[in-house]
Amino acid sequence: MVERNVLFGFGLETGVSEVGTLLAHAAQADREGLDLVSVSDHPYFADRLDAYATLGVVLGRTTNIAGAVNVTNVPSRPAPMLARTITALSALSGGRVVLGIGAGGLWQEIAKLGVGRLSPASAVRAMEEAITVVKALSGGGGPVTFDGEFYQVVGLVPAPVPTPPIWTGSLGPKSLAVTGRLADGWIPGHAADWRSQRFAESRPVIDAAAAAAGRDPLEIATIYNIPGRIATSPLPATRDDSGRWIGGSVRQWTDELTTAVLAHGAAGFVYFPVNDGTPPDIALGRWAREVVPAVREAVRQA
Repeated sequence: MVERNVLFGFGLETGVSEVGTLLAHAAQADREGLDLVSVSDHPYFADRLDAYATLGVVLGRTTNIAGAVNVTNVPSRPAPMLARTITALSALSGGRVVLGIGAGGLWQEIAKLGVGRLSPASAVRAMEEAITVVKALSGGGGPVTFDGEFYQVVGLVPAPVPTPPIWTGSLGPKSLAVTGRLADGWIPGHAADWRSQRFAESRPVIDAAAAAAGRDPLEIATIYNIPGRIATSPLPATRDDSGRWIGGSVRQWTDELTTAVLAHGAAGFVYFPVNDGTPPDIALGRWAREVVPAVREAVRQA
């Protein structure tokens, strides 16, 4: 029997008007034994909470669950300061943090922060440098000097904190190759799943880059953002006409996610409720109390 450590998470609200709900759901996810909560990073929108301020409060109000920004908008967070932020959160929480990182999107909005626009290729190179800098500035050791295209540090001492797991939200082939060379995990964009064309075309790029860098591709986890309805009875179809997962009963969820783990190598799932009339706390409860234990048991028995 092969032991598989599958992560199960929940995507939190991030609206300024949703603070009470966000904190209640984080506490519920922690209490009910989930592994991870995540928040999105859109600092250019006034009605969204700052992702890292939110994550700090969430980690301070929970005990066991890890937190991640899904994914960090690197252009708005200089890599040396991001390294200090993520290592501080790790130290404060006892290591309960994951660094989700991306090259940045919505450049029309990002530019409103006073951040210079980057071409897609430049943004990917900046992401690669950011990962390199974060790794260099964690784990202790002697002073670091880094003279990159986008980031420079001179004689900066790393924090005496282990480097947290680093997951990317890579989309294009160049950023997927960065994932293969440097990252610990990959979150497919646009909620693509294990049956999608995006996964079929993208994962081999990651694996090839990992192998070329002398890494075992199996070291790089695939963690899926998965929205959907958790229904009280089976649905006649669990995917729409385009093949996208829409949900189902607890049994349908269990069968699908177990197959994702055993047949497609899925390493984790972050659940996002949909607007189907089910209160989010009820949907979270069904996920944490019914779907997750069933999948864990099915995988354990396989």
